[in-house]
Order: sequence, then structure tokens, then C-alpha cells
Amino acid sequence: MQQLPHSLKTLSALVFGSIVTLSCSAENNEAAAEEKLEPWQQAQKTEVWEPVPPMVEVPEDGVPSDAIVLFDGSDLSEWVGEDGGEPKWTLEGNAMTVARRQGGIRTKREFCDVQLHIEWRAPTDIEGMDGQDRGNSGVFLQERYEIQVLDSHDNETYPNGQAASVYKQSIPLVNATRPRGQWQEYDIIYQAPRFDESGALEEPAYVTVLHNGVVVQNHFEIQGKTEWIGEPSYDEAHGCAPIFLQDHDAAVSFRNIWVREL
Repeated sequence: MQQLPHSLKTLSALVFGSIVTLSCSAENNEAAAEEKLEPWQQAQKTEVWEPVPPMVEVPEDGVPSDAIVLFDGSDLSEWVGEDGGEPKWTLEGNAMTVARRQGGIRTKREFCDVQLHIEWRAPTDIEGMDGQDRGNSGVFLQERYEIQVLDSHDNETYPNGQAASVYKQSIPLVNATRPRGQWQEYDIIYQAPRFDESGALEEPAYVTVLHNGVVVQNHFEIQGKTEWIGEPSYDEAHGCAPIFLQDHDAAVSFRNIWVREL
């Protein structure tokens, strides 16, 4: 390798030394300027003023002002039957109740990422019913991914099929079920799966579930479409889809259903 002449070596060292000196000088000047700032001026450097979040009104025990009300007890206008016709579920008071063996219901609207609030109540007539036969229904996100509804108060069954499980996929962290006859609350934060242009899965779905205010699913990675038999999988790409409530031959009631698109 050819060596640089001594004069060039000297020049190179001088230039490098000058750059280092200038850099150090700039850093020292900046540090000195920082020290002269008042604390409130230093704090301002990490304040971000845009974008400003939109205001949402949240009345006590009410519905957020930016939510879509899916059921307030007055009618089933936001829903259709499982077969696409009029829903056959019964309305009484401020609740709707599964009409057994008449099929589930789905929302007319389609959703992807959501915050979903829904309240449900298992029937008190449980004679001869145990395990999966006691107050069974389900909340299906995008019609595919089920959060189980079941009377799981003093009712033995397989844990990945009890109330607030991601059915056959994830056992709840705790059992927060109130005694039968009382209203239960689910607050569900759901991120839909992402697919690329070819239909291949880019990112799976995730779900967080609060059951009666208690976190029971914490950002769980959904393994695929809910299956009764066999392993779950993402076997097809899909877009936004309705929320589906299941008829599992139990007179489960629902009320106060609203959703916020995320």
C-alpha cells in the first residue's frame, strides 16, 4: 500500500484536529446555551402540541359520544337474523333474548378494529344443564373470532371454553363471572388481522377483554378462526365484517351494546 507523503499526513492530521475542535466547540456552546434556559424553557422542547385529540363526551354510566349504539333496548334495527332475514330474538324491557334454535343475529354494519361494550345475562332456569349447556352463547368478532359467553359461576367445564375465553384458544387470566341472574359486562379491545395483496397473513388479530372491569385477556394473539373441532387457522383473507351473537340453544339476554371504531 502506498504511503502518504509526510506533508499530506501532517495536513490530514491538522484538518481532522480542526474538525474535532469545531465539533467539541459546538457541543460546548450548545451545552452552555442549554444551561442558560429556564426549566420551563427546557421542558418546552419535549412538548408536542399537534395533533389535538378530538373531544369525546363520556357521561357517567353512559355511552361515549363517538360510539355507534348497536342496541339500546328499543329495537333491533341494527341487526339481521343469521339467515339474513328479520331477527327472531325477543325484546323485553331493555334487553333482547335469544330465541332458542332460531339462529343468531349479526350487525348490519361491518367492523374491523373496535372497542366493543356488551352486557349479557345467563338464564336462571338451569335444571338439568351443566358445563357447556348452561347459558352458552358467543360474541364473534368479524363473524369468526369468538369470545365465549357462558354461565361460569360454580359451573365446571374446560377452561378454554369458559366465560371470557377466546374459545378453544385462550383461558381467561381469572374467572370474574357474577352469579347467574346478574348482568355481566364485556369490554373488548380488538385489532383485526392484516393481509397482504396476495391474501397472505401479514399480522394476526389481537384482543384484550375486561370481564366486569377485570382484565381477563391481555393483548392475546388470536390463532385463527374459532373452531369447535381441530386447530384454528387463518385460512382466508377477509376485510371488515359484522359482529355476530350466537344462538347456542340457551335463553341468554343482551343489553347496552355499543362500539367505537378504532
